[in-house]
Amino acid sequence: MTTPTVTARGAASAAGLSAAARPRYRRRLAQWGFVAPAVLFMLLFFGYPLVRNVVMSFQHYTPKTFFSGEAPLNGFDNWSAVFRDALFGKALWHTLVFTAGSLLGQFCAGLALAVFFTRRFPLNGVLRSLILLPWLVPMVVSGIVWRRILDQDTGVLNSFLDTIGLDGHTPWLTSPHMALLSVILVNIWIGIPFNMVILYGGLQEVPRELYEAAALDGASAWRTFRSVTLPTLRPVITVVLVLGFMSTVKILDLILALTDGGPADATQTLGTLTYQNSFVRLDFGAGAVVGNVLILISAVFAVLYLRANRTEGK
Repeated sequence: MTTPTVTARGAASAAGLSAAARPRYRRRLAQWGFVAPAVLFMLLFFGYPLVRNVVMSFQHYTPKTFFSGEAPLNGFDNWSAVFRDALFGKALWHTLVFTAGSLLGQFCAGLALAVFFTRRFPLNGVLRSLILLPWLVPMVVSGIVWRRILDQDTGVLNSFLDTIGLDGHTPWLTSPHMALLSVILVNIWIGIPFNMVILYGGLQEVPRELYEAAALDGASAWRTFRSVTLPTLRPVITVVLVLGFMSTVKILDLILALTDGGPADATQTLGTLTYQNSFVRLDFGAGAVVGNVLILISAVFAVLYLRANRTEGK
């Protein structure tokens, strides 16, 4: 009599566990159902192109491949050809200078404007809205407009400099020594509104009590900014710099509209070099190599950012 009783109890217990596990299983299935479309989207539109680009960098991929479907593997030939090209080194250096200069200028100007607009004065909202215009205009349109403004002979900027008695014949976009600086300044102008908006939102979250305590301690404006505003704003600053880096390091359309990588390759970056290799020289393997280098740079920056955040959290 004991054995059947124990067996019956075990079966009842298993049935109870199974019944209790069903809602949990359904809930887990529903969770994966919501996540699955995003995962599928990432795999189709990010994962597959990334893998395809890596494979293409090891292939002899030409326009003939589109018709024949043949793209034989050539090992590291594309990689060695790109790394031996002197233009790759120049493009890498220009990319670093362009990205660092743009981020520094955009952040400093955006932070200054964000602090300025925290004060209450007439037309505060109107001016903030007007400053957003450069960010809302398509980058190609901004590039074309600035190309006309910076034209050496008929540009508005040189005409203005002539009017006030300064040198009005500066070759902003036609001199190898001035072109990269000019492109950086235009990109700073475009990126200031984004930095200002995000940092302005962060400044609204700084507790007023901290400023009142600093004032009671007799801290100067600079001391308050350095000891209260910046530390509190650090998470927002990190987000701004990361997003700014991701959007700046791969910029193509602005440079094409302003200088097309010239003069004398003075504004050639990794983004424009990828375009030149793939769609001008039709060397898709070399273009894939430069694109992979760009992806690798972004990945390294992302890892450093995550490690810094983890260290800061500890």
